[in-house]
Amino acid sequence: MATNQRDAIKLSPAEVARYLEQSKTLTLASNGRDGWPHLIAMWYAVKDGAILMTTYGKSQKAVNLRRDGKATIMIESGTEYGKLKGLMVRGRARIIEDVSFTTQVMRMVGAKMSGAQGAAPSNQELAAQAAKRVVIEFRPEKTASWDHSKMRAT
Repeated sequence: MATNQRDAIKLSPAEVARYLEQSKTLTLASNGRDGWPHLIAMWYAVKDGAILMTTYGKSQKAVNLRRDGKATIMIESGTEYGKLKGLMVRGRARIIEDVSFTTQVMRMVGAKMSGAQGAAPSNQELAAQAAKRVVIEFRPEKTASWDHSKMRAT
């Protein structure tokens, strides 16, 4: 039995996993050189507990994460108070510069975004794009979540 309202509306670990799998876009916050958060929408895939994204190697988020790997992600949904749902995760991100792995992550993200429908780009096309990109591997450390639809049940 939940001890308070906050506990009552938390997502369970299985719900968190399902929400991550079903959602398509997250907001990634990295720490800017000037001390201000840098927020950006990202497509992603989940593999072995890590949240994986790709970006250009020279992008601001990649520069920020090379300097300071602390990051936060957020996913939210719902347009009415009683249907708001969200997940905020603090963790560590690292940049992986490996064309083969970047190609693999690009394929995973592409399949997730398209629902595995349609023609996939050729390996040659993806490898050409991956040569300019890196993988952001985000490893969760602390999670906060909410599902306001659970308030009706308490």
